[in-house]
Amino acid sequence: QVQLVESGGGLVQAGGSLSVSCAASDRFFSIRAMGWYRQTPGMQRELVAAITSGGSTNYAESVKGRFTISRDNYAQTVYLQMNSLKPEDTAVYYCHAARVPSLSFTSDYWGQGTQVTVSS
Repeated sequence: QVQLVESGGGLVQAGGSLSVSCAASDRFFSIRAMGWYRQTPGMQRELVAAITSGGSTNYAESVKGRFTISRDNYAQTVYLQMNSLKPEDTAVYYCHAARVPSLSFTSDYWGQGTQVTVSS
């Protein structure tokens, strides 16, 4: 069973920076794609950023140039550095571990979420 534990959320003023982390307990971490999603009340969860096992990244248009996703396979941790934060970035941020396509017995997993609040 994979465990994902997020940390680092909090309250920050607009224009500020915040970093969130996701520590995994997963023997397949190094070959999984990992991602960060966010969700606000009444809205669907949306992809913020993702990183492949090889380190390729993609970002939602709304965060490009402001957010950076990275991973440390040795520490089994994925990070999201958020700069130039805006009030509309306020959401619960969830860590996601994707199933490994070549390993049919693997599944997707979600962390418990961490609140990020950006005040104007």
